[in-house]
Amino acid sequence: MRKIVLDTETTGLDPKKGHRIIEIAAIALDGRKVSKQHFHYYLDPEREVDEEAARVHGFTWDMLKGRAKFADIATSFLKFVEGAELMAHNAPFDMSFINNELRLLGLPPLENPVVDTLKMAREMHPGKRNGLDALCSRYEIDNTHRTLHGALLDTELLAEVYFAMTRGQESLLGDDAAPTVRQQAVLSTDASRPSVRVILPTDEELAMHAQQLLDIDKASKGACLWKQQEEAI
Repeated sequence: MRKIVLDTETTGLDPKKGHRIIEIAAIALDGRKVSKQHFHYYLDPEREVDEEAARVHGFTWDMLKGRAKFADIATSFLKFVEGAELMAHNAPFDMSFINNELRLLGLPPLENPVVDTLKMAREMHPGKRNGLDALCSRYEIDNTHRTLHGALLDTELLAEVYFAMTRGQESLLGDDAAPTVRQQAVLSTDASRPSVRVILPTDEELAMHAQQLLDIDKASKGACLWKQQEEAI
């Protein structure tokens, strides 16, 4: 299933109070990479932007008047996300705004499966700050260019955070006879090829690796396949 990271910026915090989307961005993932498939629009919300919201993303209604309205991009957005698993940081917020925009157009809400990376982060790092900036700092992802919230930039950063939080889960060894971490990685060689130098991990690196697997296993409620693979070896 395709995976799409999305984010929205809005005029305020509650669509039930008439707040609208002013920016929507979505990027498709290609395995463990960000693909070139992007969907991004600034939108005319047809109403004022709350001052607090404007301080977060830097946009006022005057700056957005004359832009496309959600009605203008709804069809292309639905086509872009069709059949995909959606991912967002604090997903209930973004999904409530998107589904409200669809409701205003007389369209049904999205039925895509949705992953909330904020919930994932809180399960992996309980008691810690798990906003996007905090996660970028924790996983050493450069976000120095993020001075204001912006949907497109935030989707790109969130994709990198997601890769960091789930690293190891999509590169499993499928062979029951796979070597342990301290065994030589090359099982057979061709005499015409140069020998491969194998650098074994230090005890400290192994401890960090084990802790990472524990964090992933906890966040996935015991579904960390890499941890299961290592325990079976």
